[in-house]
Amino acid sequence: MEPVALAVDKLKSFAKSSQYFVEDIIHRCDNSACRNPIEILKRLQREAFTDLMKLRDRQDKVERILSFYKTSKGSPFEEATTHVRGEVDLLGALLVMDDVDEQSRNALSRAGIRTGIRSRFTFETTIRQKDSLAAEFVASQKGNGCLGGISGQSLSLEKVSYKINACPWLSAVAIPVGAQCRDVAISTVSSKEAKGLTESSSLGPPLLNQHNGIGLGLMVRKANVAASLAQFVSGLGMPVASNSMGHCFSTFGQLVCQLPREIKLSLLGVHQVPKPFSERVSLGPLSIPLVLPKQPTAPETLVEASTLAMRASTQKTASAGSVALMLEAELDEVTRIGGWIEMQKSNPKCLQWAVTMSDDSEDSFGWGMSLSGILGCPTSGDHFQVESYLKLNLGKRFVLKPGLAYVADGNVRIPAFMLRSNWSF
Repeated sequence: MEPVALAVDKLKSFAKSSQYFVEDIIHRCDNSACRNPIEILKRLQREAFTDLMKLRDRQDKVERILSFYKTSKGSPFEEATTHVRGEVDLLGALLVMDDVDEQSRNALSRAGIRTGIRSRFTFETTIRQKDSLAAEFVASQKGNGCLGGISGQSLSLEKVSYKINACPWLSAVAIPVGAQCRDVAISTVSSKEAKGLTESSSLGPPLLNQHNGIGLGLMVRKANVAASLAQFVSGLGMPVASNSMGHCFSTFGQLVCQLPREIKLSLLGVHQVPKPFSERVSLGPLSIPLVLPKQPTAPETLVEASTLAMRASTQKTASAGSVALMLEAELDEVTRIGGWIEMQKSNPKCLQWAVTMSDDSEDSFGWGMSLSGILGCPTSGDHFQVESYLKLNLGKRFVLKPGLAYVADGNVRIPAFMLRSNWSF
């Protein structure tokens, strides 16, 4: 048995040696194939082709998605950018007066001296490359009713407007919140350049600054003539406990003529027709009631007859309005002179006027002066004021205006040292 077992062990050892020998030969062949540059390039080509096919499929998918969005009708707000502008205006005054009383307060009010801090933020979005949607938020600090008293107001929405530029000579504007005649008026001077120390030298005729609620305006410019026409509705959504008896329809119109030597003449006016209600009922904001005429009925009693007569007479005499004439001229590139006069329909003998002259140079130094007043007012008497200031440009966005003002209102005389600063960003 021992020779047989020995022979079997030798056979097994020979078989294992043969197996190791064959595996070693195969492994060497594989290594030689892997080290062959041609084989390496073929393998890399196969892998790169697979990756390229995957990228091509992804690119086709992206192109199909982009072509779908281009052919479909998108929102007008797509690709729209919103620009934010800010302005902080501060006005302070050192008033020299004989006494602090109601007459002095009324004189300052008629002079348009509104001290305090006023901040304005405007968000404007361009739509369809020509139109613009703007919203203005305002926070102010002003007098609370007694001279020297101060009350603050948090940031609140003051105006929303949408302007449509149909063509170079035609544009329209819709103002659902905070409409003023100034929003549809045609002006050649920016609000920053026109600001003096008081409202009389800064804002122009008072009819431009009336708050008229909702407005819709149309502006036309052609050659040397420009015109503006607008309709306003105010008093909508007033609370029941307010003093408003209804709403008021106002029609505004302006005609501007370009004269030789850079002179512009403007004729503007506003006509107001109140619509009183029999009861103080709040219908909510942006609600315009249209009351149909009723069939006239005979009054049953003398009280009803007198009530109807008083209501009819009130509605006939309730319409109001005013007319203003403005003149603007440029003496040179930086020096401007202008003036305006306004007459109210309720009292044609009462005239408000102002004459201003300013140097709006962008250099470090400028100046301005203004004369204004009220004539022929039977209730409060005549009013006259004069102001003068220096304009210091401390950088491109900060302006400092120290100046003097003198107010004469009836028997009241008030000299004032004033300081206005304006920072825009």
